[in-house]
Amino acid sequence: MTARPANAHQARLLRLLRDGGPNSRAQLGDQVDLSRSKLAVEVDRLLETGLVVADGLAASRGGRRSHNIRLAPALRFLGVDIGATSVDVAVTNAELEVLGHINQPMDVREGPVAVFEQVLAMAAKLKASGLAEGFDGCGIGVPGPVRFPEGVPVAPPIMPGWDGFPVREALSQDLGCPVMVDNDVNLMAMGEQHAGVARSVDDFICVKIGTGIGCGLVVGAEVYRGTTGSAGDIGHIQVEPDGRPCACGNKGCLEAHFSGAALARDAEEAATQGRSAELAGRLEAAGALTAADVAGAAAAGDPVALDLIREGGNRTGQVIAGLVSFFNPGLVVIGGGVTGLGHTLLAAIRTQVYRQSLPLATGNLPIVLGELGAVAGVIGAARLISDHLFSPA
Repeated sequence: MTARPANAHQARLLRLLRDGGPNSRAQLGDQVDLSRSKLAVEVDRLLETGLVVADGLAASRGGRRSHNIRLAPALRFLGVDIGATSVDVAVTNAELEVLGHINQPMDVREGPVAVFEQVLAMAAKLKASGLAEGFDGCGIGVPGPVRFPEGVPVAPPIMPGWDGFPVREALSQDLGCPVMVDNDVNLMAMGEQHAGVARSVDDFICVKIGTGIGCGLVVGAEVYRGTTGSAGDIGHIQVEPDGRPCACGNKGCLEAHFSGAALARDAEEAATQGRSAELAGRLEAAGALTAADVAGAAAAGDPVALDLIREGGNRTGQVIAGLVSFFNPGLVVIGGGVTGLGHTLLAAIRTQVYRQSLPLATGNLPIVLGELGAVAGVIGAARLISDHLFSPA
């Protein structure tokens, strides 16, 4: 993809076609503030660039039928969602429909060189399957703060060796296409906004509970990143004075008391102390426990596992309650690997938020699990790069 929209009108038309699919000139004209003649000029210019193509006759609205317009079907975006312990890579078309998706285990602590070797191998596998001849752009999410304009991770607590690494520059050279980089939870929020539970909401928060805990803030339908890219880093809000040490260097952070890693540690402690026969049996069988084991034990009715989930949900809910009182969002989305804990976790979070925040903020506030699961981040990554490419050069 070498062409870019020449002005804001063309950019608006491209995004409407991305988000709404093929449309007629007449219907596009209903959504943009352009005269019929000006709209015709801009659409014709986009057709000349090859970014859009004619797509058959539109339904009649009286008079001569117009042609549908759609984004070029050959456009391909690569979405990469790097987590602490796994990576998701997907290919999408221009409308951000996932055409192919691969998930593999991966340890982000191995450093950027090793991780990106794996990412490039996964991208090559998707390309070899015939889904893409090449990539027109790539969006990447990483589990830590990002200096967004430069595409560089900044002091990420759980990512040793990544601080200052030129992710955007390095991957752009390897892939041969433009690359944009953001925090993984921001991309989860963008994915849910494009194709998930937040499709019709302009102001919401998206909380990702996995190996760590983070929060994406969407204000006026745009991600809010803060001055230095660390907005929404709620995992390092203190929930226990003089509590457990955290990877960030402080004590008592939410992430140190409830995250995938903290939950696994607490479950293993309960198992070795003989407080849960169910968890002890799982520990003996596997040699280690994960959040998924806690979810399984809870589903089997194990009271200790249920208590661990409720306690973590209560702490998370306390933090979210503060965000709700401060930000007054229209929706709270809970996502990430730990959402396998399901409605026990969700109920504990809801209870704390509805109890602690003012009724004016919570009277009509849905708190829901994300719809998209593992593909939320890769769809958000594709959305990120398409936002960049569908902007005037």
